[in-house]
Amino acid sequence: MALQFYNTATRKKELFTLPEGVPAVRMYCCGPTVYHFAHIGNLRTYTMEDVLEKYLRYIGNDVTRVMNITDVG
Repeated sequence: MALQFYNTATRKKELFTLPEGVPAVRMYCCGPTVYHFAHIGNLRTYTMEDVLEKYLRYIGNDVTRVMNITDVG
């Protein structure tokens, strides 16, 4: 089964492929907000990014993932 994403610009599902010459998937993700209590919104985002990264690795892609951590103060 091929991986597809919904493209909001074209309003269509599109097959995920790496562009020619790009050796790895690069992800920039929002991480946990550590200055207040964790809540379901934080957890859902973090979990989705983690599952996506693991699946991309499972289907054979190299993945570089960067995550920010918000710390006010």
